[in-house]
Amino acid sequence: MLQRPVELAQYTSRELRCKLRSLGLRASVGRTGVCWDNAMAESFFGALKNELVHRTTFPTRAHAHRAIVRYIEMFYNRKRLHSGLGYKTPAEVHAEYEELQAAA
Repeated sequence: MLQRPVELAQYTSRELRCKLRSLGLRASVGRTGVCWDNAMAESFFGALKNELVHRTTFPTRAHAHRAIVRYIEMFYNRKRLHSGLGYKTPAEVHAEYEELQAAA
């Protein structure tokens, strides 16, 4: 028996859009067929898989979890330069943002 695919109606409903608008928020769901809406997440997960997951054999889920957290916190955010951030690390960009907020 074929299962019906899960629909995203609850995420794109008029009611949700109105609630988000009333809170001053913008939904992260784009139009159908717009492939770059999810580009940042796809880029991150591609890097994670290519730089860690596909190169490592994890004996347990706990080992995989620890290695992935370490990759994100110690390498991806603090050492890995990102072209989209002007060849800075996310930690550097965040620190600059925090400084600007403190000065304002």
